[in-house]
Amino acid sequence: MCGRFQASSSPAELARWFKTTGPLPHLQQRYNAAPTQDLPVVLRDPESGERRLEVLRWGLIPFWVKDGKVGYTTTNAMAETVATTRAFRDAFESRRCLVPADGFYEWKKLDAKIKQPYRFVMADGSPMAFAGLWEYWSKPVGGETLKTFTIITGEPNALCAPIHNRMPVILDAADWQIWLGEAPASSDELQALLRPFPAELMEAHLIGPRIGSVKNNDAALIERLNSA
Repeated sequence: MCGRFQASSSPAELARWFKTTGPLPHLQQRYNAAPTQDLPVVLRDPESGERRLEVLRWGLIPFWVKDGKVGYTTTNAMAETVATTRAFRDAFESRRCLVPADGFYEWKKLDAKIKQPYRFVMADGSPMAFAGLWEYWSKPVGGETLKTFTIITGEPNALCAPIHNRMPVILDAADWQIWLGEAPASSDELQALLRPFPAELMEAHLIGPRIGSVKNNDAALIERLNSA
């Protein structure tokens, strides 16, 4: 699964990297992004067809549910079943997005009580683009509309496998156009993109235990303890 990640790049940096257009949202730097928080997402505007940088809530709420609490259980979608699971299949067809990240965190179980956190990043320091889905949902009372998203997870690569049995699907820049719907692709072609990212293009290092609390959100969280 992917339950925490770093989203600390500025709106201008993200717009430049992902080639978005339109007004830029205000973003809070998140060194410990967690479910239910409002976070940056890159999506294809349904009307203009252009890429937009928007702020969506993490935890996809399907348009057809009455209770938004389901968003607590839909922060991740499994790559193996995302095209057929009822909560995600409509979004998989037409509402795919990129979730920018500067890194993500996983915990390795050392014993019954201790888990060691690791930070995973791109070796060249560039942002990651997680494969995501987004959705509209209108509250039954008041009619307020929310935009929410989920992060797709899949099999781990050789770097992540010793730490955790799953990892977020990271898309290569060459595949962004297809994933966002800017170029035609079949369901099978989309599914083929949901593969482990090359381990040799990533790095992992140990970080301190403060990342375990969502109350902590500062740059000290990502300080390297030693080589992993």
